[in-house]
Amino acid sequence: MGPIPGAHASRMSSIEAAPQAQPVASRLFRSAPAIFAATLFVSALLLFAVQPMFTKMVLPKLGGAPAIWSVAMVFFQAALLLGYAYAHWLTKYFAPRHGALIHLGLLGIAALTLPLGIASGFGTPPSSHIEIWLLVLFAASIGLPFTALAASAPLLQRWFADSGHPRASNPYVLYAASNLGSFAALLAYPVLIEPFFTLREQTAAWAAGFGLLAVLIALAALVVASGAVVKREAGSRAAKPSLAAKLSWIGLAAIPSGLVVAVTAHISTDVAAAPFLWVVPLALYLLTFVAVFNDKPWISHGTVVRLVPYVIAPLAISMLGGDRAYWAITISLHLIGFFVLTLLCHGELYRRRPAPERLTDFYLATSIGGVIGGVFTGLIAPNVFSTTTEYPILVAAAVLAMPAAFSRGLRETATAAALPLVLALVLFAVHFLTGLRIPVGWMIAFQAVLISIAALILFSRENPARMFGLVVLAFAFSGLWQPGQTNVETTRSFFGVHKIADSADGKYRLLFHGTTIHGADRVKNADGTPVTDRAEPLAYYYRGGPISETILATRAARGKLTNVAAVGLGTGSLACYREQGESWTFFEIDPEVVRLARDPQSFRFIASCAPGMPIVLGDARLTLSASQTKYDLIVLDAFSSDAIPAHLLTREAVAGYLSRLNHNGVIVMHISNRHLELSKIVAAVGASEGLVTLVKTDMSANNFAQDYKSNATVAVLARDWREIAGIARLQGWEPVAPEGVHPWTDDYSDLISAMIRKKF
Repeated sequence: MGPIPGAHASRMSSIEAAPQAQPVASRLFRSAPAIFAATLFVSALLLFAVQPMFTKMVLPKLGGAPAIWSVAMVFFQAALLLGYAYAHWLTKYFAPRHGALIHLGLLGIAALTLPLGIASGFGTPPSSHIEIWLLVLFAASIGLPFTALAASAPLLQRWFADSGHPRASNPYVLYAASNLGSFAALLAYPVLIEPFFTLREQTAAWAAGFGLLAVLIALAALVVASGAVVKREAGSRAAKPSLAAKLSWIGLAAIPSGLVVAVTAHISTDVAAAPFLWVVPLALYLLTFVAVFNDKPWISHGTVVRLVPYVIAPLAISMLGGDRAYWAITISLHLIGFFVLTLLCHGELYRRRPAPERLTDFYLATSIGGVIGGVFTGLIAPNVFSTTTEYPILVAAAVLAMPAAFSRGLRETATAAALPLVLALVLFAVHFLTGLRIPVGWMIAFQAVLISIAALILFSRENPARMFGLVVLAFAFSGLWQPGQTNVETTRSFFGVHKIADSADGKYRLLFHGTTIHGADRVKNADGTPVTDRAEPLAYYYRGGPISETILATRAARGKLTNVAAVGLGTGSLACYREQGESWTFFEIDPEVVRLARDPQSFRFIASCAPGMPIVLGDARLTLSASQTKYDLIVLDAFSSDAIPAHLLTREAVAGYLSRLNHNGVIVMHISNRHLELSKIVAAVGASEGLVTLVKTDMSANNFAQDYKSNATVAVLARDWREIAGIARLQGWEPVAPEGVHPWTDDYSDLISAMIRKKF
C-alpha cells in the first residue's frame, strides 16, 4: 500500500455543522490539537514511566537477571494489544461522547488499584517456568491501569479524527506527541527520577499523574462534543484493509519489537541488569516513532533506506565473532544499528498507514506485531536457542523491510538470495557436524573474507534480497571465529547464556557468562596428560589473591571455620578452600550453573574437593535468610559478572545476611566490575548497618593468558575492626568511607552515579 495523501477530508460525504457554540466551547475546539497532544503526552509519560519503575520493584524477586526485562517487555506488549483492542471496540460501537464516559469509568476503576505495588501472594518464585510466574505477577499488579493507559493513543487519535477540526485529516501526527511523552519518561527516569526519588515517592507521583490524565481525557471529550460531528455515508468509508496489508503491518511492527528486547539483553548482560540501561534501547525505539510519524519526518525514508547497508555491514561481520575488548564502541555500534533498522521499519509502517477511518485497525495490527516480536525474543528464543540466535535473525529480517525487497516478485527475490544462503547453510552444517573453528593463525585471512562480505553487502544496496543472503552468510562465517578457544558446550537458561570452552592448548577449561569468565580449571598437564591431582582454584579465586586472603585470614583468626555460606557457585572453585571438619553451603540461583559445576566432565572442583557439599537452589537473598544456620563467613560472589544483581547490595539484603552471621563473623563481597564503582556503595550500606569495611583491588595477576589468574576487587565487612584486623595487616587492604554516597535500599538505588565514579 502506498502513501496516503494528507487530506482525507475528501472521503467524507458531509459534515454536519454543530449549533452555535458558546465562547468557552469554541475556544476549546480551536485548541483541540494542543489539548489532544497534551493528553497523549501525559498518557505516554505515565505509561512508560511505570515500565522501568515497576520492573525495578520486581528485581529483588528474581536475582536481577536481564531476562526479567525481556519478560516484562512481553507483558507490556500484550497489555498494549489488549488496550488497542479495547480502543478499537470502543470507537467502533460508541460515539466519542459516549465512549469517553465508558473510558473514564475504566480509569476510575483502575484508580482504585493505586498506588502501584506488587500484588499480594507473590512470594518466592518457582524453580521452573519463571517466565509464566512473572507474567502473572505483572498482570495482577499493574495489568488494569497499564491497559487503560495503553488504549489512550489510538482512542484519542480516532476521537480527534472524528472531531471535525480542520487539522484532523491526519491524526497520525498525534502519535508523535504520544511517543515524545514516552521518550521523555524513559530519559527522565535514570537521570531525574531514579537518583532522587524512592520507589514509594515515585508511585505516589505516578498516582497523581493518573488523576491529571483523567481530567485531560474528560477535557478532550468536551472538545469533540463541542466541535463538528463527522458523518460518513456507508459507501464512502475507507476500504477494508487487505490481508496482505495487515500482515505487512504486523511484520513491520514485529521486527523492531523483537530487536528492542534482543539489543537490551545484549547490552545489559555485560553491564548491569538495571533500568538505567534498559531504557536506552526502548527510548531510541520510541524516538523513531516521533521522527517518522510526522508530516515532515526528521529523516526522510529514502535517506534511512540508503543508510541501512552502512549499519548492517559492520553489525553482520562483528556480532558473533571476536572479542569485546572495546565494549563502548561495540555497544554504540549496536545502538546505532538498532536505531536505523527501527527507523526503517517504522518509516515503512507510516508509509503504508490507512485512512483515519481505519486507524484503530492499523494500531491493532501493529500491537499484534509487537506481541509477536516480544514473545519470540523474550519467551520462545530462550527455550529454543542455546545462544542469543534471535538477535542476528531479527537483524537479517530487518533487511527485508526495505521497500524494494520484494519488488521483483518472490521468485526473483529467492534467486537473488540463493547463493549466499546456500553457502551459509553449508557453513552451519559443517560447524554443527564437526565443531569446526577457524585457527588463530588464519586471522588475517578470516578478516579479509569478512571485509569482502561487508563490501558485497554495500554493493548490494539496490538489491535487498541479495543483501539479506549476504548478511546471513556473514553471521554464519563470523560465528566460526573464537580466538584461542575450543567450544565444549553452550547452554542457556532464564539467567543467561553459559559457555564452556577450552584454551587453545587444551590445558585449561573456562566458564563464560556473556563475555565474563566465571572460573577456570586446569585439566591437562604440560605433557598433555589429564590432571588427576586435587583441583586448584584459578581466575579470581587463585591462592594469594584477595578472596583467598579473606578466607585464610578469617580461618586463622578463629582456628577453624565451622559454617561457611558462599553465594554464587560458578565452577565451584571456592569449594577447594574447604577444610576437613568445615561445613560449606553454596547458594545458587541458576539450575544450569549447578548442573555444569557438579559434572566432573565439565569442572573438577566440587568432585575433587567437596563431592557431598549442599547447594541450595534459588535467589540467595531469600534462601540464605531462610536458612537456620549461623555462619562464621559469608562469601558473596554474585558480582563477578559485570551485570550486577543490585538487590544483593541493599540495606535490606545486608540486614538479611547479618541475621545469619555469627556475632564475630565476616562478610566477603567480590565486587569486580568494569563499569561500576561499587566499593563506596558497599561501605555506605555497611555503615548504615553498623559495619566497617576494607577493600582491596588486586594488581598482581597480570598474565592471564599464561596462568589464568585474574585480578579482583574484594570488600570485607564486619561488626568490629578486631574481626578483620588480620586482613587489614595484609598488603593492599584499605578502609573505605562512603564519602557522601547514599546507601542503596530496595526503595532506592543509583546506577548512573556508580558508573560516573568508575569512569571519571
